[in-house]
Amino acid sequence: MTRLSRRGVLLGAAAAATTGLVTTVQSPASAQTAYASYLMAHFIGEGAGGEQIYLSHSDNGLNWTDLNRGQIVLRTPIGTRGVRDPIIVRNPAGNRYWIVATDLHIGSGTSWNDAANNGSRSLVVWESTDLVNWSVPRLLNVAGSLGDAGNAWAPEAIWDASAGNFLLYWATNSTRNGIKKHRIWSARTTDFRSITTPQVYIDRSGTQGLIDTQIIEVADSTGGYRYYRASKENQIVIEGANSLTGSWTRLGDLANVAGTGVEGPMWAKFNDRNEWALWLDQFATGRGYMPVLTTNPASVSSYRTVSGYSLGANLKRHGFILNLTAAERSRVLARYQNPVFNRLQSYNFQDRYVRHADFDVRIDPGVAPAADSQFRLVPGLASSSGYVSFESVNFPGHFLRHVDFDFALAPNDDSSQFAQDATFRQVAGLANSGWSSFQSYNHPTRYIRHYGYVLKLEAVSAGTGYSDATFRITT
Repeated sequence: MTRLSRRGVLLGAAAAATTGLVTTVQSPASAQTAYASYLMAHFIGEGAGGEQIYLSHSDNGLNWTDLNRGQIVLRTPIGTRGVRDPIIVRNPAGNRYWIVATDLHIGSGTSWNDAANNGSRSLVVWESTDLVNWSVPRLLNVAGSLGDAGNAWAPEAIWDASAGNFLLYWATNSTRNGIKKHRIWSARTTDFRSITTPQVYIDRSGTQGLIDTQIIEVADSTGGYRYYRASKENQIVIEGANSLTGSWTRLGDLANVAGTGVEGPMWAKFNDRNEWALWLDQFATGRGYMPVLTTNPASVSSYRTVSGYSLGANLKRHGFILNLTAAERSRVLARYQNPVFNRLQSYNFQDRYVRHADFDVRIDPGVAPAADSQFRLVPGLASSSGYVSFESVNFPGHFLRHVDFDFALAPNDDSSQFAQDATFRQVAGLANSGWSSFQSYNHPTRYIRHYGYVLKLEAVSAGTGYSDATFRITT
């Protein structure tokens, strides 16, 4: 590999829904689905907050708009506390989704050598039933049994209708037959909670390692193959096969059209025509992804570069494109296209706003970065009837929560206790009915108030107490 900083991207957003859990539905290759747009999951780099989950949307598959106002959509508090190379997986019934990503945080100061040889052997997994409400992340140990395995990078997955499960595959650096290098390993899963015993899936000859690879399924076997695989070697190599576990035929490489300074291949079929885009990360120049288009994935001479595409404000790094149905598009855009970010302004110190700082919560003036004082007011975790919870914008999945009547910004652990501690009834402001006060769900005689500029949960009385417990919700 030219660098170890990027890896290939997932499964194919093929002409049909590559999804899976229920084994009685049609295979993606034979069940044509009407798609309306495209969703890209990606990370944006090694800078602060860059190695988390970001989302972008496109109506035409070439021009992308950052969702969630360009902010983090999912942040991991587990493992290395950073994620890269996300994929989005849909089950065949279209009612369950997973985001699976590499557990890696180079921005924390980890070297590439340490990450490759002494890194996480697990992947990070989120689960959802609607593409917008995601579970607490969990670790899936995929490489722990592989001898001296040093890592688990660049996860990919594709539904195998003939087997009734997903083929999950990833890169691991380990010793086999006396040679330590990155190989592609695979296992089977139906729920991304447990896997079968890992097997070597792709092992190049000699000392040649492989990290970046992605498979797409082609519904009508255009070009003569049901599956196509793009892998980063010295250049992008295209292979074809008619079975995920059968032999693969090398069809050629894209050196003439894409050169050698690209990696992280990312397939996507266009919704309105029989054409595919293979997105390639221009790592050598730092310009991010570029698409090469073809109407025949088997013909390496048919791939061509195009102009007129755009990627939005955020840099797009090693991600995955999911073709969206109209219903999925509506849900995703309703949540992420123009989200409302709120601030809580103090009533008696109106230059100060509620903010988190090192996960403590206080009121400060001139908050920087501003996102530390931005929250999404969501239906209460313990009760949505008249109650709200405060989800951090730059630490999504983290909520304002009281512990021993002090406040912290904490990751939701999905427990009943957490939900109660993070839920508040919004009532008329105690000091000014045009403002708001927030009454604890599980301690209803206590309110959110500041004391010494630090947020507390306390019983309050008229005067200073009422003023300290009164806030204005601003956008």
